[in-house]
Amino acid sequence: MTITRSKKIVMYIVMSGLAIAWGLDYVAAKKCLGVLDVPVLLFFRYSLAFCAVFAVKMILDRKFYLHKRDIPWLILSAITGEIGYFFLEYTAMDYLPLSIITLILACVPIVSILIEKLLYNRPITGLLLLGGAGSLLGVGIIIGADFRELFQGRLTGYLLAFGAVLCWNAYNFLTARLHANYSDVSLSFYQIACTTLLLAPYALRNLPEPGVMTTEMIAWLIFLGLFSAGIGFVIYVRSLNILGVTPTALFSNFMPVSTALLSWVFFGEMILPMQIIGGI
Repeated sequence: MTITRSKKIVMYIVMSGLAIAWGLDYVAAKKCLGVLDVPVLLFFRYSLAFCAVFAVKMILDRKFYLHKRDIPWLILSAITGEIGYFFLEYTAMDYLPLSIITLILACVPIVSILIEKLLYNRPITGLLLLGGAGSLLGVGIIIGADFRELFQGRLTGYLLAFGAVLCWNAYNFLTARLHANYSDVSLSFYQIACTTLLLAPYALRNLPEPGVMTTEMIAWLIFLGLFSAGIGFVIYVRSLNILGVTPTALFSNFMPVSTALLSWVFFGEMILPMQIIGGI
């Protein structure tokens, strides 16, 4: 596929909107985690996402082909990205406010820059270095501002959040590796299919009672599955192909702003002035 300047501009705009919308992902997950445990929530999320991506694939591309040599990489991308990242992120919600978690996840770009340098010896431009250093400094300020609570049970939350950063970077590079053989929709379809199959054995044995599934929770699940994980991941995978790993990862820096605002609206969570500075 020829990547033109206009395609990049459109993708930058679309990814900006997606990054803002994904701020609501954390709110939706926290609403559901009051009843569902993390693996079951992820199973519902990706079962719905599978339906959404399957429908898109049937409209755009009805070709189903899969190279056997790619199966281990698809499984690994599902484990690190769709399962590992969100399991760590959602579990961290038990220890840290949503706004703090998203601010830490803004560290994704600096890790991406370092990996590209170490594995591919790609040059680090001054702009990338400045942006990455800013992300790292912001995370340092966040932890410093919350230092009094660091050893009061919340250290676990920080470790979980940083583990999610590593998982997401692994997912990005694994997905970029697979792009040569599959279209954006096909790659998303196979990754989400692997995720659903991996989660099914546990989730099907631990399904909640039907009575606990309120209308509000079902609405949040539909958002998480059809839009956030389904359509959202197709867009994200396409961005990895058009913009590259590090530019796509930089959009994680938009999410703390929307998440902080939405967590204040829905949960009344507040963040300290120093933590706001760290996020900026």
